[in-house]
Amino acid sequence: MRIITGKFKKANLFTVPGKTARPTTDYIKEVIFSIISSCNGKNVLDLYAGSGSLGFEALSRNADFVDFVDFSDKSIKTMKRNIEKLKCTSDCKIHKKKVSAFLNSIDKKFDLIFMDPPYNKDLVNNTIEKIVDNLLLNQNGYIVIEHSPREKLLEKWDVMTTYNKNYGSSVITVLTNENL
Repeated sequence: MRIITGKFKKANLFTVPGKTARPTTDYIKEVIFSIISSCNGKNVLDLYAGSGSLGFEALSRNADFVDFVDFSDKSIKTMKRNIEKLKCTSDCKIHKKKVSAFLNSIDKKFDLIFMDPPYNKDLVNNTIEKIVDNLLLNQNGYIVIEHSPREKLLEKWDVMTTYNKNYGSSVITVLTNENL
């Protein structure tokens, strides 16, 4: 797993050991970052962060700051190793918390929110609900979700959906609040 472009281009990232994490492929990362186009100056939230791959890619593409959220000790350890490797300690923060607890406790707004929850655990719609209810997304901000094809988004999110495409074992859905 590597950084595709930007100031950390071609840096290989450490991955979460074991079989519980599902790393985002380079191809899916290319798709995601072609949709959102620019990370320049954005405040980013990486939920269910795992190794932090999406957040680190955003930092490489000039995001201002990334907040990583994960509860797994293996994920936290892996992100710390990646932060040390990329020397980006002042550009990000790791929150060892359950995502729902974090979303209920934060009073910051974000321009870009990545979500890559464990598949088929019924976390996608609940997480979107908390983001929307707590007003965590800035105007014209994006929520980028990598999820299982079996986990469908509720119809009420259709008004926010700007992109939805199946890539085999993953679906990429992008929501924006520009229509709210």
